[in-house]
Amino acid sequence: MFVQLERRRKQHLPWATIGIIVLCVAVFLWLASVAPDVRAQLLRRWGTVPATLFDTNVPLLHQLLGFRLARLVTALFIHVDWLHLIGNLLFLMIFGLSAERALGAPRFLILFLAGGALANLAGAVTLASANAPIVGSSGAVSAIVGAYFALFPRARLGLVLPLGLFLEFVRIPAAALIGFWILLQLLFTFVGPAFGAVVWWTHIAGFGIGILFALASRQAIARRLRQ
Repeated sequence: MFVQLERRRKQHLPWATIGIIVLCVAVFLWLASVAPDVRAQLLRRWGTVPATLFDTNVPLLHQLLGFRLARLVTALFIHVDWLHLIGNLLFLMIFGLSAERALGAPRFLILFLAGGALANLAGAVTLASANAPIVGSSGAVSAIVGAYFALFPRARLGLVLPLGLFLEFVRIPAAALIGFWILLQLLFTFVGPAFGAVVWWTHIAGFGIGILFALASRQAIARRLRQ
C-alpha cells in the first residue's frame, strides 16, 4: 500500500458520491414513471448503442456537436431495474466514499465520468454491431473499485451487517469485497439483461482504467493526504 489515509485529516462530506447516487435514483424513478415504449426510446437515445455510436458518413465534429459521443456519459446514470441499480450503487457507496476522500471530489468525478465513458467505449468496440444499449454505471464503479484496490490493496473496509437479530460492525478486507464484486458481475452476465456480455467487458475495462488512473495520480494523492 503506497498511500496511507491519516485519521487526523478532517473528513469532508463526500458530495460527489452522494450526488451521483441521488442522480442515478432520480433518473431510474423518472424512467419507471413513463410508458414502456417511451422508456425504450429514451434508453436508445441516451444509452450507448454500439451499432449507432459512430456514423462513418457524418463528420466527427458534427457527431460531437450532436452529442452522439456524450451518450457514453449519459448512459452511466441509466439503470434498467432495481437489481441493476442497487447492485451498482451499493458498491459505489462502499468504495466511493473512501475513494472520494482519498482522491478529492474533482479527481473522483473525473475518474467516474471519464473512466465510465471509456469503459462504455470499450464495450461498444467489442460488440460494434450490437443494437442493444449499454446502460448503467457498472464501468464507472469498476473504475472506482480498481483505483481503490491500487491505492489500498491491503485495506479493510468497515461494514454494518445483519448478523442474527442484531446489526454488527465488521471490517472486511477490500480484496474480499472486490472478489465478491467480480462474482456478482459474472453472475449478472448470465442472468441479467440480454446485453450482459457487454457489461462484462465494460467491467474489465473500467477496472483496468481505475488502476492506471491511481498509479498515474499516486504522487498527487499522497501530497493531498499529507496536507
